[in-house]
Amino acid sequence: MIAACMAGNVVRAQTDPHFSQYYVYPAWLNPALTGAFDGDYRISGIYRSQWGNISSPFSTPGLSADFTTSKNSNFGASILNQTAGDGGYNYLTAYGSYAYTGVRFGPQEYHRVVMGMQIGIIQRKFNPSKLTFGDQWNPITGYNPGTPTAEVFRKTSATSFDAAAGILYYDAQPGKKMNLFGGFSVSHLTRPDDQFSASGNGRIPMRYTAHGGVRITLNEVLSLTPNILYLKQGSAQEKMAGAYARLIAAPGTDFMLGANYRFKDALSPYVGFAHKNMVLGVSYDVNTSDLGKMAHGSNSFEISLSFIGRRSVKTPEVDFVCPRL
Repeated sequence: MIAACMAGNVVRAQTDPHFSQYYVYPAWLNPALTGAFDGDYRISGIYRSQWGNISSPFSTPGLSADFTTSKNSNFGASILNQTAGDGGYNYLTAYGSYAYTGVRFGPQEYHRVVMGMQIGIIQRKFNPSKLTFGDQWNPITGYNPGTPTAEVFRKTSATSFDAAAGILYYDAQPGKKMNLFGGFSVSHLTRPDDQFSASGNGRIPMRYTAHGGVRITLNEVLSLTPNILYLKQGSAQEKMAGAYARLIAAPGTDFMLGANYRFKDALSPYVGFAHKNMVLGVSYDVNTSDLGKMAHGSNSFEISLSFIGRRSVKTPEVDFVCPRL
């Protein structure tokens, strides 16, 4: 979602996209999640379509890849591209990420603290030829796209350096009834230039993200994972809470079913299927806000696919790392 209000020298509302399946795209959530899986490498893709009954809906595909090493270091890269609106607005990010995994404690070092960082670029642009202006309207004949406008744009594209950092705690002990996890991250540490602001020298506000949950093992084949998310950027806040159940249907095959609720915005049911090294997830946001009513009930759809290249012998100490959702 983009809700940019560019006034003065500070962007005062959320400018970043968001995802209902936020754990599928760890590079967006927290750089400390880089390499947080049981395997050698992971490739994840996600696609979100929002406000589908609008002529130019918000479309957000993202792709990430990360891999683990035996040196207490994980590495990753990600790219995200959002297009929105009739003005051809485009929001592109590209990052490289690093996570240090050497902080471990407890009798068998099952308690882990991971610190991560991320650097990259943000590019924002729009197409002025797709915009309409007041001086192109004729009170008699109406809108005439052939009428030239007196509006002048100093910039239609801007690229800025960006950085983020985060920390993650999780309990990796296998066989426990309850495994806690939680993290905190800060994005846009460099306060990238917002050259589209009214003054031309605004700054994109930092985004603060807190997330966590607990995996509850109900029996040998069924677990439940309640999870929460809190996000703040400028004057905008996002609060989400939910849970999903994971059923081991057969060796190497899992089914997942759950829902998240984004407060004052939407309810998002989720269905997932995992087979061997691949995980497919689908969610659908049913809008519950007044804005959704004004947009005639427009909802949002999200699909994700992850592939994990696993070790030939599974290491017991990382039997639990973090939930898939």
